[in-house]
Amino acid sequence: MTNRVVEDDLANIISQTRNLWEEIRGETLFITGGTGFFGRWLLGSFVRANDEFGLNARALVLSRSPETFASKCPELAKNPALTFVRGDVRDFEFPRDGCSHLIHAAAEVDICRCRQFPVATFDTIALGTRRVLDFANMCGVRKFLFVSSGAVYGAQPREVEQVEEDFVGAPDPLDAQCAYAHGKRAAEALCGMYASSYGLDIKVARCFSFVGPHLSLDRPFAAASFMRDAVIGGPIVVQGDGTPVRSYLYASDLTVWLWTILFRGRCGRAYNVGSDRPISIETLARTVAREAGLAENVVIGPTLLSGNCGIVAEKSARGLSADRYVPSVERARSELGLLQTVEIDEAIRRSLDFHLESRLSSETTGRAA
Repeated sequence: MTNRVVEDDLANIISQTRNLWEEIRGETLFITGGTGFFGRWLLGSFVRANDEFGLNARALVLSRSPETFASKCPELAKNPALTFVRGDVRDFEFPRDGCSHLIHAAAEVDICRCRQFPVATFDTIALGTRRVLDFANMCGVRKFLFVSSGAVYGAQPREVEQVEEDFVGAPDPLDAQCAYAHGKRAAEALCGMYASSYGLDIKVARCFSFVGPHLSLDRPFAAASFMRDAVIGGPIVVQGDGTPVRSYLYASDLTVWLWTILFRGRCGRAYNVGSDRPISIETLARTVAREAGLAENVVIGPTLLSGNCGIVAEKSARGLSADRYVPSVERARSELGLLQTVEIDEAIRRSLDFHLESRLSSETTGRAA
């Protein structure tokens, strides 16, 4: 069933990117990570643009379990422009059909897995990226986007308000909890080597924090946890004192940015992707409460250290400072004209509307059954 919020957001994405799509008319896109949060937005917007502009393009989507994706997103899974390729990013068989454009968005952060299996986390990111780069080189990909992370910068110093792309920080090399960050750093290094050695046109998107439809509320990040609390009626629980500072870009803006970097970004260039508008965790919680109509139903308490993957894991797995995680996006703004168009209040409101509408739809379907 189509969700109203998603439909509005897809229309907005197409409106902002309509001048980009002609480049892939009749071409083939290969995408890894197409079934995750980023991937669902990329595939949804690709399908919409393909239909609206009559591009006759298609996408090959690497997935370990196409069946799982089909059960969650049947409309996308059935679209004739999408072909799902079964395989693991580390050792998938190269499709016989080549591709002109490639987005490597696999290995979104999984906090529990990062903590429990740091070696496997590193291998999935680093070895997976090399496998994808080998495929890209073999079939002569014209443009390649690697979706990286702001975690590559390591802990943001308290005095640095916004991290720029040339920041020379790094995660602690002896901290196994930073396996995700080190994997992304190694993957970026491989991208640079392949661009230099084989002439691949590779761009890097260093992604920070996001909210929006399709973001699972089970993920142990502050924004997701607060919205989960709101959907079930509160209270909204802040684990910690609420003083750390983050920033959040809405899903539709994220999608516009990723497509723009793929098509218009400079070769061998990294671009921060995120919001440069800081917000404390406490303010975020109170914003969620206000938009959910829960007034001041916010509980601020000590961080809960337990065997479960709580919000505290966000710091350790990403190698972040407890204080601040905010990018500078001046490069994306000045070179590519990219802007944040959805403010945090509206981003939270739309995200909550999506989850509430989805929950109501599920309950209605369950009663009908």
